[in-house]
Amino acid sequence: MKRFLIFTGIAIVVLILLGRLTMYYMKKQTKSFSPEEEIVFNDRDLSVKVFYNRPYKKGREIFGKLVPFGVVWRTGANEATTFETSKDLQFEGKTLKKGKYTLWTIPGEETWVFIFNSEFGQWGVNSAGEANRDPARDVLKLEVHSVQQDRLFEQFTIAFEKVGEDAEMVLMWDKTLVAVPFSY
Repeated sequence: MKRFLIFTGIAIVVLILLGRLTMYYMKKQTKSFSPEEEIVFNDRDLSVKVFYNRPYKKGREIFGKLVPFGVVWRTGANEATTFETSKDLQFEGKTLKKGKYTLWTIPGEETWVFIFNSEFGQWGVNSAGEANRDPARDVLKLEVHSVQQDRLFEQFTIAFEKVGEDAEMVLMWDKTLVAVPFSY
């Protein structure tokens, strides 16, 4: 009986270790297809950081197909995209308090909804393949127009542009460009 318990204990430890190694390997493999990126915007006393994973188009139809219209998207791949600001920002007259958030979007054919959520650190989708976001923790939502253009962006990209005294966060992938203006 004692040998059985020892063997069972060892087997459980081995299974746990194999499970963790498998998860590590899967995350590493996933990241090789959608590498991590941190983009930082600094101006005067403002610092904005966005951490996200950058998937590639790879010949796929992106918006309306891979990323469905009208459905919450983690705005990248892998973990939920994070957005951190060192001071309050103004989006369309709405205030986003300084702090760290997850950034979610709902792509549409002509407009996108941007959602800042106070929960962060989670994987971007749950086991059902849906956005891993608690809507009760949404702190700001805004709707902006998207632009279709001739230029093709192979890899999903988030960038910042200074526009006069203000700035904009720009999302680009496939032939879609979405600019979100903000002031500070």
